[in-house]
Amino acid sequence: MFFMKEVKNRKLRIYHLFWLFFIGCFAGVIIEMFWWFLKTGVLESRRGLIYGPFNLVYGLGALLITVLLYRFRNKSSFIIFGLGFLIGAIFEYTCSLFQEIAFQTVSWDYGTSFLSINGRINLFFSIMWGILSVVWMKLFPYFLYFIDRFWRKNMKILTFLLAVFMFFNICISFLACQRQTKRYYGVEAQNNLDRFLDHHYPDERLNKIYANKKYVEKKSK
Repeated sequence: MFFMKEVKNRKLRIYHLFWLFFIGCFAGVIIEMFWWFLKTGVLESRRGLIYGPFNLVYGLGALLITVLLYRFRNKSSFIIFGLGFLIGAIFEYTCSLFQEIAFQTVSWDYGTSFLSINGRINLFFSIMWGILSVVWMKLFPYFLYFIDRFWRKNMKILTFLLAVFMFFNICISFLACQRQTKRYYGVEAQNNLDRFLDHHYPDERLNKIYANKKYVEKKSK
């Protein structure tokens, strides 16, 4: 009983949030690749970053759900489900919209599914967000306990190094995808950075990483 009370009352720290984000980025890719393989028999990349099996959508989604719902962790599962349903739907819609605005591409389209809104979200995956929120709020205190058990000096150094790596990974992925979009529309390299990106991150490489990405104009035909 003491253990249950102690883990449920832990406060969120910055390092908790980083590891939640990092593990979420990784676990989401593995789960979706497995799900897609079971569904289609095809093992396809679900990565969102150039280096490593990481995807920001899953990491940020886990972070958002946890931060916004942590105060409701002791509420009924119905309340957590409803809030998770709304938060997840809004987040997924926002991610799709941001990708389209920033890169003129989309990575998913629910347009033919039941109760879809602009192809960005649908009822099924919004329900999944709600269910995952309920399950995660029950498991999250144990995640905190596990992280704190290993929070020593070496863990702090590892956390810092991984944070630097993820920052670089996010920045270079953003720049490479923006440059790919410009190449797609015939924009020539304007400076050394553009030439660096063209050389190290050509279309052949990025298309393997972002296998399910489609340009908006192609999607609309």
